[in-house]
Amino acid sequence: MVLRAFHQTTPTLGKRVFIDDSAIVTGNITIGDDSSVWPLCSLRGDLLSITIGNNTNIQDGTVIHTSHASQFQKAAQVIIGNNVTVGHKAMVHGCTIHDTSLIGMGAIVLDHAVIESYVILGAGSVVGPGKVLESGYVWRGCPARKARSLTQDERTFLTYSAESYVRLKNQHMHDQPL
Repeated sequence: MVLRAFHQTTPTLGKRVFIDDSAIVTGNITIGDDSSVWPLCSLRGDLLSITIGNNTNIQDGTVIHTSHASQFQKAAQVIIGNNVTVGHKAMVHGCTIHDTSLIGMGAIVLDHAVIESYVILGAGSVVGPGKVLESGYVWRGCPARKARSLTQDERTFLTYSAESYVRLKNQHMHDQPL
C-alpha cells in the first residue's frame, strides 16, 4: 500500500483496515475500522478531506477526490458512511454517500451530490452535481433517475455486501506476508 503525506497530513487508518499494495491513499483521509481499499484505487485528499466510515469497501480501480473552492464552485469534501459498497471503477468526486448504500460498477457521483442511506445506484449511472438520491430506491441511468423501491431482499443485501467484504479483506490480510 502507498500512504502518502500531503502538506504534513498523513492518512489516518482505523483498526483492521486493508489497503491493497497497488492502491494510493494521499493526504487528509480517514478510513474507519474494518474498511478496505482494493487494487488500483486512487484516493486523493489533497484539496479537502475524504472520510470513509466503518465496514466500507472501495473496490478495484475506484477514484475518490475532492473539489477546491473557486469563483466557479464551492469546495466539496467526500464523506462515505458505514457499510457502503463502492463498486469497481466508480468515480466519487466531492460528494456524500450515507450509510448502507451501494454504488454500482463504473458509476460516477459528482460534486455536492448526496446519496442517502439505503440506496442502490446502478452500474454506469451518473449522479450530477448537487443531485440528492432519496433513500429506499434503486436509481439508474445517465442522469440517474429513480427506478423503483428497494425490495426487502435488496435492503438485506446491502448489509450482506458490506459484511462479505469485511470477511474477504480479513482473508487477504491473513494471507499477507509480514
